[in-house]
Amino acid sequence: MISEKAFIDPSAKIGKDVEILPFAYIDKDVVIGDGCKIYPYVSLGKGTIIGKNNTIYQNAVLGAIPQDCCFKGEDTILRIGDNNTIRENVVINRAANKGEETFIGNNNYILEGVHISHDAHIENNCAFGIGSKIGTNCYIEDKVILNSSVIGNPGTRVGTCTYVRSGCRFREDIPPYVIAANNPIKYESINYDILNDTGISKQVQLSIGNAYRILFSGNSSLFDSINDIKTQIKDSPEVRRIIEFLTRSNSDDGKGIITKEW
Repeated sequence: MISEKAFIDPSAKIGKDVEILPFAYIDKDVVIGDGCKIYPYVSLGKGTIIGKNNTIYQNAVLGAIPQDCCFKGEDTILRIGDNNTIRENVVINRAANKGEETFIGNNNYILEGVHISHDAHIENNCAFGIGSKIGTNCYIEDKVILNSSVIGNPGTRVGTCTYVRSGCRFREDIPPYVIAANNPIKYESINYDILNDTGISKQVQLSIGNAYRILFSGNSSLFDSINDIKTQIKDSPEVRRIIEFLTRSNSDDGKGIITKEW
């Protein structure tokens, strides 16, 4: 059902079995996939492309003009995948530069008041708690949980299967498979719950734990810690993923890594 009281630009493309409730605003060049539900007072801005079976709640603003003083009105994109739940008052900006996009993957659960800034990249199966803020060009990998009121500074990354506790602020990268907590934010422990839920073996979990003992114990540089993990920890896809993540964080344009909670 599409309400006659919703505003839908004639250029918008609406899929099958889409429900658009009264007072929603659908701008030009918007694409809405099959099976979506758009609640009242949702605003879908120009260049927003939404996949299938998404539910978007009241007062969400998707495809908002980027909050960037250098933005000159270029045609940019917000791309959202399938099966996402986007709750009330969420704001997601489209990209700031022509030909680029803000990206939200599949099966994400984004709670009330979350703000995802322009050019951020969110992968799949993530959950963002109430009031969390994701900065420009942040990259959030699969299966990340950000609890309430988490703030990620621009350009930072969060590795897969990581949990960030409420109220944390981070300006360095948070590596995969960990729990991060406190302010200033610190490494707390391995995220054993999600490792068990995803079927990662106890042997591999032990290797992950040992890799982070090397990283967060002692006074070695990040470069030396990466080399020690390569030579001392049994190889697995998960360990390789940690090494690749840390290597990028240690590159010239990397943000470094959060420190250990003592």
